[in-house]
Amino acid sequence: MSFVEYGDTIKDGDTAIVFLGHESMFPVKVQHGSVTQTKYGVIRHSTDLIGKKYGSKVTCSKGGWVFILHPTPELWTMNLPHRTQILYSTDISIITMMLELKPGSIVCESGTGSGSLSHALIRTVAPTGHLYTVEFHQQRAEKAREEFREHGVEHLVTVTNQDVCKNGFGVSNIADAVFLDIPSPWEAIGHAKSALKAEGGRICSFSPCIEQVQRTCLAMEESGFTEINTLEILLRVYNVRTVSLQIPDLGKAAEDNSSPGFDSSSPSHQGSSCANLQQGTVQFKSGVPLREVVGHTGYLTFATKS
Repeated sequence: MSFVEYGDTIKDGDTAIVFLGHESMFPVKVQHGSVTQTKYGVIRHSTDLIGKKYGSKVTCSKGGWVFILHPTPELWTMNLPHRTQILYSTDISIITMMLELKPGSIVCESGTGSGSLSHALIRTVAPTGHLYTVEFHQQRAEKAREEFREHGVEHLVTVTNQDVCKNGFGVSNIADAVFLDIPSPWEAIGHAKSALKAEGGRICSFSPCIEQVQRTCLAMEESGFTEINTLEILLRVYNVRTVSLQIPDLGKAAEDNSSPGFDSSSPSHQGSSCANLQQGTVQFKSGVPLREVVGHTGYLTFATKS
């Protein structure tokens, strides 16, 4: 099993996603002899999972059933254990695009955190690229190394436990892109510039507060970065509903209005017009925004090394 290569069959040691519904899923480490409890009953790894194909419908001990899915960075983002606040697919998609990443790209990241963005970056630069990720917290760095090894991507990522603001990324003049998600990104701009390739490398800084953005932009400008641009991505979801509206019989009303002796002020004629308006209804699909919208996550500041 690998997060960057699809495997058809569930094997001992794999990380799989147990899918109960779009709003209910969780990861499980497949191990011979183990069992997993769900609201539909027990899943026995030896008989219900190992050797089955990913995407299989598995019947639990109480008669209910679940699907077993192959892990992807998107599914992992929705189900990973939170060691820190994480980036979600809405921001990850724009980061990947604006940093112009592709297979073979070299990327530097700080900090690693829970590894949500890291998995997406690894999948994007595979099979010939590499991710250099720096994490200040030692236990988080060790846990990230363990997860990358279990997920079959350890050959595509190097995890370093150090302070990026003081010690940098440990590489020079090779990175195509740098991503910063730290409390004081302006202190790491110089190291980011050193890590980027000689010309044309891209940098992105994620900050929740506009004051952080202001200081970061000033540091970028002082370091010679160009095309400095800040974005905020807000997701607005629409529900599709069937709406019924009455159809006015405009043709009939026009005939009545044009007929000799028609008096629009007459109560009888007014009643006739109202009746025509209520004769039929039509159904059509309408998009309705949700009453609650996902709020601010953070500002994304992009720039180019000139």
